[in-house]
Amino acid sequence: MPSPKPDLSREAAHGGIVAGIDEAGRGPWAGPVVAAAVIIGKNGNTEGINDSKKLSAKQRERLFDVILASCRCGIGSANVEEIDTLNILQATKLAMRRAVDALGILPDLALVDGNQPPILPCKVQTLVGGDGLSLSIAAASILAKVTRDRLMSELARNHPGYGWESNAGYGTAAHQKGLASLGVTIHHRRSYAPIKAVLDKNASAA
Repeated sequence: MPSPKPDLSREAAHGGIVAGIDEAGRGPWAGPVVAAAVIIGKNGNTEGINDSKKLSAKQRERLFDVILASCRCGIGSANVEEIDTLNILQATKLAMRRAVDALGILPDLALVDGNQPPILPCKVQTLVGGDGLSLSIAAASILAKVTRDRLMSELARNHPGYGWESNAGYGTAAHQKGLASLGVTIHHRRSYAPIKAVLDKNASAA
């Protein structure tokens, strides 16, 4: 039996202006964490929108343009330095706040994927598994994922050998091989245990 697709029932139940918020990039060893906020209005085109993890890269790319063209959107990020200074959870919340700021209007409610509410200038409701329940969150998951994947592909051109264009900075075998042969870049999250281990190993060998 196919799993139910996200809908707008939670947005409709609240009324007012509701933004869905999601992030991409909490787990990778390199690159920023990216968040997106999406308000689906009456003219929003929601056909095909689903949890980004359930879509192919080609589907996400197509829907990225559709969502940007038909919905009010905001995208925010937190860089590696902020991740290492604040920790990934707080940096994610910072990226979410920046995404809401980028909307240009203040929503009445922010539906946030997960169970860790960021501090926002509006009412916040967390929703575990929200990208599979709320269309607004699902749309935000697509924007965040595509934006971050594009950023990592761009970084991969300047830092070849880590496989970021395909692994988006996650700790794959290709990424580990790159770390072993090329070392740590300015885009690596030094507070993460695998990166810290490489740095410590290099320091002890020096």
